This record gives sequence, structure tokens and C-alpha cells, in this order.
Amino acid sequence: MRNQRTIQDTVTLEGTGLHSGKPVTLTVEPAPPDFGIVFQRMDLVGHPRIPADDRHAVETPRQTVLRDQAAEVQTVEHFLAAAHGLQVDNLLVHIDGPELPAAGGCALEYVELIRGAGPIEQKSPRKCFHLDKTVVVERDDGYIVAFPNDDHLKISYTLDYPQSDCLPSQHVSFRLDSETFVRELAPARTFCLEAEAEQLRAAGFGQGADTDNTLVIGPEGIIGNELRFSDEFARHKVLDVVGDLSLLGADVHAHVVATKTGHATNLALVKELRRRLEALENQGLVQRETGLDIKRILEIIPHRYPFLFLDRVISVEGFQRAVAIKNVTFNEPHFQGHWPGQPIFPGVLQVEALAQLAGVLLLRRMDNTGKVAVLLSIDRIKFRRPVVPGDQLRLECETLNARRSSAKVRGRATVNGELTVEAVLKFIMMAE
Repeated sequence: MRNQRTIQDTVTLEGTGLHSGKPVTLTVEPAPPDFGIVFQRMDLVGHPRIPADDRHAVETPRQTVLRDQAAEVQTVEHFLAAAHGLQVDNLLVHIDGPELPAAGGCALEYVELIRGAGPIEQKSPRKCFHLDKTVVVERDDGYIVAFPNDDHLKISYTLDYPQSDCLPSQHVSFRLDSETFVRELAPARTFCLEAEAEQLRAAGFGQGADTDNTLVIGPEGIIGNELRFSDEFARHKVLDVVGDLSLLGADVHAHVVATKTGHATNLALVKELRRRLEALENQGLVQRETGLDIKRILEIIPHRYPFLFLDRVISVEGFQRAVAIKNVTFNEPHFQGHWPGQPIFPGVLQVEALAQLAGVLLLRRMDNTGKVAVLLSIDRIKFRRPVVPGDQLRLECETLNARRSSAKVRGRATVNGELTVEAVLKFIMMAE
């Protein structure tokens, strides 16, 4: 297990979006432990933040897109691959447009940008996921499979374009570490067939593409450029897998084998891996390095018995998301009257538990030191099923937006994967 890393200095890169063709400036700043990689749209009202995780990824062709409500950021895969390949985990990325710079159509410029910012180690450990059983995803005529692997990530890819005589089948396999990533994968550029180019442009893609940042393959070979590797196309596919795998927010120890896949298939694999990771964490078979015990919870929020409804926080992802457990037991005082002979955990207390978890999430911020999170309103609340003694309530909160004096959080609770309550909670931050 390694420690998390961020960068020492703020760095900036200007360029043009590969698909949108729009000019954009990217500014990358250091971030605290457990923050993750978060994009912030500086050109939109409220400067919304979009975490780089699979929960915010949407299926789109030819690119990886992150979206939170109306805000989105496009073509993030090469930047994420560079950060993940360099083992840099916590970054705040300001962007003044909808799409990241093309940056040569690969990850090399992003590698140089992050290296130039001075990667530094932080004190918190990085989450690591040792896959324990095979996970298979099939889409159309392609597939991606993750096999258990003891102590490292290995990616094998087979490229096969039977519809084209211009693009021969290729197979590559890499054991991933930072040196291998920088040397063997970061320089590999995106590509398309000449026969596809006009169709893609007509569909709105590739408006910023040229023969420098995109390898265009014609009947006679590469148009206006030369290959950096004989198998550069397959290497770029591995690069995309690295970027998409980073959305899990953990170092994955597995052997990933893929054939004829794209971003949608990669994302489907990440979602399956997350389901497996969360199942193991809930069973106590995988340790969460970012959890908080009851002592730490009591240091953050002012609630005490009998009105503390968090037993442990099992995961905190920066200031964006938190997961906690509440064990519902018969000896809790409210069951004496709610209801005798048919005890049901009150729905309002489920919401209170979500509010307390939201308080943990918000009050960890340095700029909220000495404050309390006061519940202002509850919107879109729905109760789905009763909770009874013996149930274990899994609580999840996600920050929708957070300002200096207010915040909005989406919360949901489940029992054995079945939704019990969901709501949007609004808070004001007040001095103690």
C-alpha cells in the first residue's frame, strides 16, 4: 500500500478541445488527502464542481464525459490516465470550457504538466483493491474481463478492426507502473480511419482534431504523420483503459483483458468493480483506509447519545461523498413508543442520520472549522420501506454544491441494497 499524492505547485495548460474545437485553459491545483480529482467549471454560474468518479460518468461515444446536473466536462480520459499513471490522486482542476485541451491526442503533455508541478506524498494511505474474483463485461462483439492478480495492475488489449484492411490486428500487454506508463503508453495518440473522419465531424466530433493530435489511417497508411510505435493504436486503447479505471478511486490489482472495447465498455467494468469493492467493504473483508471511527465522529459533529445516529463512517471521499453505517437495535429509546408491539425506526430519524453524515462531510473542510451545519430545508424526500430492529442502515451522502455559508447534499439510505429513504438536504454553516 502506498500513500496518496498531490502536487506542490499550480500549473496551467492552454489548448483546444479535441472534439469541440473550442479554446480552453486548464489550471491544476494541489488538493488535500481524500479529495480525489475534481473538475471545476469556472465559466459557469456558481463554478460547479464535478468529481472524477464513475458515478458522474455518462456513456458517450469516442470520449469519457463527467456530468453533475447541468454541468459537464468532456474528454477527461487522457488527463486522468496521466494522473493515475503518475500516482497523483488529489487535484483540483479549473477549466473555463466544456472540454479539456487535446494536448497532442495522448497523455504525454499532461504527464509533463503534472511532473512540472512537483508531485509530493501525503500522509493518508491510498485505497487499494485486490480483486478477488473474475468480472466480465460484454458489449456487442467486444468484451473486457478483470481477473484477480496479486500485487499489480496488468492490462492486455487486442485491437481488431475486421471492417478495415488499413488497420491490422494488434495485441499488447503491460504491467503497469509509473515508468512503464510514461515510456510505453503516455505517447500513444488517438486515431481514426480516414473513412470515418467526415462522418465523425458531421456528428460533432473531432472539431479540434488534426493530423498532429490524431492518427488518421488511410488506404496507404498514416496521413501526414508517423507512428511512434508499430502497435500505437492498441497502446492508445490501453491508455484509455487506464484513464477510465481511475474513476474507481483506488489502485486496482487485477489483470484486465480487453478486445474491441471503448469507453462505454470500460465504464461498465468500473461500475462492476465498484459493486464488488463495496460488497467486500460491507462484509468487512476489505479495509477502508478513509473511514472514521466513533471517536473521530464525535470530534467533528456535536451530537451525542441518545441523538447520535452514526455508528461508523466507512468511507469519506474528499468533501464530495461519504458512506456510514447505523445499526438499528431494539434497545434504542424511541422503540418504546414507535410502536409498541411493532417497532419501526422513525423515518424522520433516518433523515436525521443522513443530516449527521452530511455534517461530517461538510465540517471536515478547513474553512468550516468552528462551525456547525444547521439544517435549513429538506426537498424531494421519499420513504420507500420500513426499517426495523436488526437492520443495518447504509447511509450515503454526496455534496451537490458547497459555498462558504451554505451547502446542498443529496442523501440516501438502504438496507441490504434496498432503498429506504432519499432526500436533498440544504444547510447553512453557523459559528458555534
